[in-house]
Amino acid sequence: MSALKQNSNNGAVGAVLADNSSGIQSISSRENVGFVESRYINDKARPSSPSDSRISSSGGSSNDRLVISNADQLQRRLQNRQIQLLAIGGSIGTALFLSIGNGLINGGPGSLFIAYTMYSCILGLVNNCLAEMTVYMPVSGGFIRLAGKWVDDAFGFMAGWNFFLYEALLIPFEISALSVVLSYWRDDIPAAAVCGASIVAYMYVKPLSGEPLCASANVPSLLNIFAVKAYGEAEFWLSIGKLILILILYMFTFVTMVGGNPRHDAYGFRYWKSPGSFAEHLSTGDIGRFEGFLACVWSASFTVVGPEYISMVAAEAKHPRIYIKSAFKTVYWRFGSFFILGSLCVGIVVAYNDPLLSSGAGSGTAAGSPYVVAMTNLGIRVLPDLVNALLFTSIFSAGNTYCYCASRSLYGLALEGRAPRILTKCWNGNPIFCFAVVVCFSLLSFLSLSSGSNVVLSWLVNLITAGGIINYIVITTTYICFYRATKAQGLDRKSLSYVGWFQPYSAYISLVWMSFVVIFYGYSSFRPWSVSSFFTYYTMVILAPILFFGWKLIKRTHWRGPHEVDLTWEAPTIAAYEAQETEPVRGLWSEILEMFTPRLACFKRRKQNQEV
Repeated sequence: MSALKQNSNNGAVGAVLADNSSGIQSISSRENVGFVESRYINDKARPSSPSDSRISSSGGSSNDRLVISNADQLQRRLQNRQIQLLAIGGSIGTALFLSIGNGLINGGPGSLFIAYTMYSCILGLVNNCLAEMTVYMPVSGGFIRLAGKWVDDAFGFMAGWNFFLYEALLIPFEISALSVVLSYWRDDIPAAAVCGASIVAYMYVKPLSGEPLCASANVPSLLNIFAVKAYGEAEFWLSIGKLILILILYMFTFVTMVGGNPRHDAYGFRYWKSPGSFAEHLSTGDIGRFEGFLACVWSASFTVVGPEYISMVAAEAKHPRIYIKSAFKTVYWRFGSFFILGSLCVGIVVAYNDPLLSSGAGSGTAAGSPYVVAMTNLGIRVLPDLVNALLFTSIFSAGNTYCYCASRSLYGLALEGRAPRILTKCWNGNPIFCFAVVVCFSLLSFLSLSSGSNVVLSWLVNLITAGGIINYIVITTTYICFYRATKAQGLDRKSLSYVGWFQPYSAYISLVWMSFVVIFYGYSSFRPWSVSSFFTYYTMVILAPILFFGWKLIKRTHWRGPHEVDLTWEAPTIAAYEAQETEPVRGLWSEILEMFTPRLACFKRRKQNQEV
């Protein structure tokens, strides 16, 4: 029997757990809160322990001391500007600038644009599902814990380990890519040195704000690697670098296509006419062009990502039902302005059969980027070096995000008993043992020393892609169960802070699409049959049901019915945090302005403290 069924007034629960249009309300000012308020009062009266929801006493700023923690040991320290920049650029790595060239070669500009547009729209539906659940329940572990709590414990076990492996394997992929990107300038840079330096850099990311990260001054500086503020601050600046790179490439596309290039060639959409908009792949004729389109869909499935990362930071965000809600909303225009527009630009600047593009594809350096190929063809100098430099920072940023999300997903598994309990140990609100395990995966990047970076990058991409698609299948399945539970238990979704549109149909549409992609994206391994290709494409697809049924048999779990789903769970803890959080809600530009105007910031905070 769910906790909501125990409550005699489900409508009151919904009213307590949701924000209203005027902001956060205090729980104590509402009536008829039933189970939620009694739970909250009991939590306040209970003696504090490391895992309790409580007011932090770990020093730091006055705001930090007033921030109520989660029901675990993670602490809400990420600010609005950090969350927004993470949502905008946290997941953009090599794919948008390099790997997208493979899709162009296989399918042509028309297929590439259509495939990226369709996939972005479908992933927007997935974002629509995840936003509603995460804003309502911003817990540690993100959607993987929601899957275990609202669907089936075995489903959460499978989802958690799939996401952890997906993120952990992305780290050596990005580190290997860093090594190859540097070879654009010099080919005598030791790959081992690059791998080692990257791992150390991920372990020791210092903030640029100058604010102290550790609660105590006597904590060794190396432990700054585990502070969420360091991650948030580093990602803020690195994401700005990505935005600059994207803007440069878009400006390059527009200016050169209208004739602003050394050759004064206004080529426009020439390459859409000759050699054409749709390329043949594997076969000839219409079937070959359709297979080219499918190749572009597979390319999009690796490139277009993002909403799952917002879910993972929700448990460490200040004002989660405001900041996280805003971050999810930016995902829609990010898909349009980055991925859809990016696929259009790539098809404009270079032909899909360009010899330089074909020879550079898979090289992993800027030489394999469609933009750099176009710059070379037009006789433009210096700009390719700038693109490669910004590409380096973009790749490092993506690896930084993967380290964070992998450690948090493993922490979420440990909280639910799906990983060793020792992994729940935190230092200064950060899971140190989880991070240590993640660092071990980064050592896989040294495989590039023997196999060659290009080979390692190739099989990592194929292995990783399926894991990412499975994440979206998990999200949509979880939402369908969540939606049914709200209907069965009488929880009015309109009372929630974020209400997804076109539900539950958007969940069903995206579930069918993602299932189709994960089943067929490795069909090329059958033409001709290749054992090695089959397992690189389908290892994660095979592993997922093994994890699910294995845990189900061991733990004897069952698929939860709509009336069994616990829709209350950690909502009282979140409501208590929102009721006692004293730091005011700040907009993105307001926080950025305060960064560069410290006196104004001090004045505003002093005035706010006086008002409080």
